Amino acid sequence: MRTEPYKAKQKAVQQRLYAEGPVLPPRLVHRGHLSWLTSYTTQMQAEGKSMNTQKSYMIGLRHLIETPLPGENIISEFERDSMSIAQLLDRIEPFNGRLDLWVHSLIDRSPSTVKARLAAANHLMNWLGQKWPEHLTRPKSGKKLPRTLTSRELTMVKEAAACSEDPVANLVVTMILDTGLRVSELCDLALSDIDLADHSAMVIDGKGGKDRLVLFTQSTVARILAWLPLRDARNPHGDHLLVTKTGGALQSRTVQRLMDRLADDAGIPRGRLTPHVLRHNFATGLLERGADLVSIQRLLGHASIATTRVYLEISDQTLREIYKRAQTIEIDTEDS
Repeated sequence: MRTEPYKAKQKAVQQRLYAEGPVLPPRLVHRGHLSWLTSYTTQMQAEGKSMNTQKSYMIGLRHLIETPLPGENIISEFERDSMSIAQLLDRIEPFNGRLDLWVHSLIDRSPSTVKARLAAANHLMNWLGQKWPEHLTRPKSGKKLPRTLTSRELTMVKEAAACSEDPVANLVVTMILDTGLRVSELCDLALSDIDLADHSAMVIDGKGGKDRLVLFTQSTVARILAWLPLRDARNPHGDHLLVTKTGGALQSRTVQRLMDRLADDAGIPRGRLTPHVLRHNFATGLLERGADLVSIQRLLGHASIATTRVYLEISDQTLREIYKRAQTIEIDTEDS
């Protein structure tokens, strides 16, 4: 009598177990042998997710996939990225404990980072046709107000930018404070998108793939005009407004390094100064000068006015601080 080889028996058992466990959805059944990385990237592109969102998703997902179960060896980057769709599902199926370990590893992260990581994992699980485990609840993100610079700090940053040896520093700081541009939008801004006579620029394919109009003052016009001769010398044929010494387009990381240097020169902690903090200062400044939320929403390029409404909290907080200081001064005067 022929005995079935051990490997064949093992395969049959695995198939039965797999049939009772997670299975790919019909749309992926015949693609299970394909690269998960290529297929998932294509899916995100088809959904219109921005490059920044795709990068953010992949940072968290690669960490999830690499997370070892007790007794497992750590996989290499090559092993992680070369898995097929079916192999990926087998590795991160919802109830083998890997998701739990990964979520627990996020405990020291900020609420917003945890929220972003879980959103990425949930998106991947949905793509694989799996439901998110009910016991892994999403932590509620605490209400965190956008950081802004004080008037004194802002003055010091402007002075540092004006005195900086980096010829682009003054323009970058002035433009963000004048327009509220995201750093990626500023780096992507083309000369052909700018109308100096109209004091405006078009942001093409901004966050969410949307175009929008931004406005600026004569201060920005003056900074651009002062920058153009050097910019044209660095890259006479390109269209990017901001270019490096070698003529390439300025990158977001380069702008943040510039912010770090300006923070040092201004005598404030590096973490206090980022391009996004300057964007927040732009928004709160408009609100405090009487601009309505809908107008600020359009200028910032927010998809939802709920995102813009958080700046009301900052203004309320500022109002309370002003009132408290005024009351303290009045009490001190009465006591003297």
